[in-house]
Amino acid sequence: MAIDMGAAIAAIGAGVAIAGGAIGTGVAQSAIGAAGLGLIAEKPEELGRVLLFLVLPETLLIFGFVIAILIMLYAGIV
Repeated sequence: MAIDMGAAIAAIGAGVAIAGGAIGTGVAQSAIGAAGLGLIAEKPEELGRVLLFLVLPETLLIFGFVIAILIMLYAGIV
């Protein structure tokens, strides 16, 4: 099974899209998690708000996944 150069570059681009989303999500969640733990230590009733803010960066990874799927569909890999 041979893959042409365009499809190979598209596959690398799809990987970069997912990796960028994952790294961005990790950086954002580390800062939000640290601040959220401090808030919960002082005000335990704010747990719901902290969980909401902790889940929001996950959209970065979802967007990266969608972009990767679109790249692979356009390149004819999937």
